Amino acid sequence: MSTFDTKRHIAVRPDWLATHTEPVLEPERIIIDPHHHLWDLPGSRYFAPDLLADLATGHRVRATIYMEAHAMYREGGDPLFQPIGEVEFAARSAEEVAAIPGAPEVCAAIIGTIDLNAGDRARAALEAAIEAGRGRFRGIRRASVYHPDPTARGSMLNLPPGMLGSEAFRAGFAHLAPLGLTFDAWMYHSQLDEAADLADAFPDTTIVINHVGGANGLGPYAGRRAEVFAEWSAAMRRLAERPNVMVKLGGLGMRLFGFDLHERPTAPDSETVAAAWRPYIETCIEAFGTQRAMFESNFPVDKASCSYVVLWNAFKRIAAGCSEAEKDDLFAKTAARVYRIAVPR
Repeated sequence: MSTFDTKRHIAVRPDWLATHTEPVLEPERIIIDPHHHLWDLPGSRYFAPDLLADLATGHRVRATIYMEAHAMYREGGDPLFQPIGEVEFAARSAEEVAAIPGAPEVCAAIIGTIDLNAGDRARAALEAAIEAGRGRFRGIRRASVYHPDPTARGSMLNLPPGMLGSEAFRAGFAHLAPLGLTFDAWMYHSQLDEAADLADAFPDTTIVINHVGGANGLGPYAGRRAEVFAEWSAAMRRLAERPNVMVKLGGLGMRLFGFDLHERPTAPDSETVAAAWRPYIETCIEAFGTQRAMFESNFPVDKASCSYVVLWNAFKRIAAGCSEAEKDDLFAKTAARVYRIAVPR
């Protein structure tokens, strides 16, 4: 099980978040939040009641997608099957919330993780995860974040280089599409061409790029935002040429991106957040189109930079120029299509 690494992630400060409040924009707009975590890690606890408290702050979030976080694993036994404990935990959380009258559909779909480097052995673990999900399991995320410079690492993980192209990984990856499963990808912008190559090799597998493709602002990338943006945006446009690749619009509140909103004396308002994040989100929407893009909260990680109200208000400000059909895609319908759930009313 992981620990919450405050060197990589920013600690959530409720008292700081409370220094700014604002009304909810477009409160009737239906939202599916396609990327959040639940966990109990040393230094950070966020369970279903904590998520429900954020969901109750005013935006009309009617369903959520659980995203793996290297938490709540089984203890002992075959390490390949230990992550199934997280799927079981998410399924239990979903059922507990479902018993609350009028509650949103929390964990309506579940994305777990399995080590695809196990090759053909991964299929048995994937099948076990499907069973453990009780009808909610939709796919896996297997992070491939790697950087040789420790100061550039914005994740608790640092995986071997070139993992997505290895023979063993691809042998495991080949089992996703036959089982009807998606693949969420988490990497830095310097690795995006590896995702493009993977998408070419497996055109029948849906690949979802997390956190706008991880435009790095740390270590050697600090102070080089314009240069990084040019490299990142070119790589994202190349990725968008692959019709089986989707993108999540969020995660920008992480330390990785270098916006340092958390260093302000008071929590930011949604206009400030929208101004900082707009170039990345608009670039992704332009490249992928709204039918392959979806807003995500990445809570509780992004909660270190702004509140749930401010985050979704910022997204609504950025999407203000979109048509109603495009907004429906960005806030709910793309997530519903990708993760095979109904759009709740």
